[in-house]
Amino acid sequence: MNDVLTDDDLRDKARDPEFFSLVYRTYASQVQGYLAARGVEDPEAVMQEVFLAVLPRLATVSGGISGLRTFIFSVAHARMVDDHRRQSRTPLKLPFEADLDQREESSAEAQALQRVSSGEVLDLLQALPDEQREVLTLRLIGGLTVDQAAVVMGKSAGAVKQLQRRALSNLREQSAVKEYVAP
Repeated sequence: MNDVLTDDDLRDKARDPEFFSLVYRTYASQVQGYLAARGVEDPEAVMQEVFLAVLPRLATVSGGISGLRTFIFSVAHARMVDDHRRQSRTPLKLPFEADLDQREESSAEAQALQRVSSGEVLDLLQALPDEQREVLTLRLIGGLTVDQAAVVMGKSAGAVKQLQRRALSNLREQSAVKEYVAP
């Protein structure tokens, strides 16, 4: 870029798309490097914002090439400060590491089974048909997944889900009958 550009030359060239293209090609990589070095989260996106802010104000720049460069980097600095403020208000983002996650949430069925005594559980299970009892025993007491229970029972995963749904429905009905009959 020509180092001897007057303010009038800048104002005249500010309307020329080729001039803006030249300015962009000359300074974009430097601005992006500056932003990256200053810890901007997405330096390429912020660099694009800088040039979007510079374009409409090119005709107002004074100081020739030196003034243009100063103007571009002052806009870049302002965007960097904005990015740092945004980062300070944003919660820290940590990658999820499944191996370190030790949370265990029990299912509604498991919570319900924890509320009743083991004798009551056995009585409830005995009232179910064999396959339904087998599914609930494998899933809730054995802690197997649907797929694992399907392999053990020699059934499809869909069949296991259906048996489990029916077994739980039967247990709900038994519970409703007991509540109705209870004194």
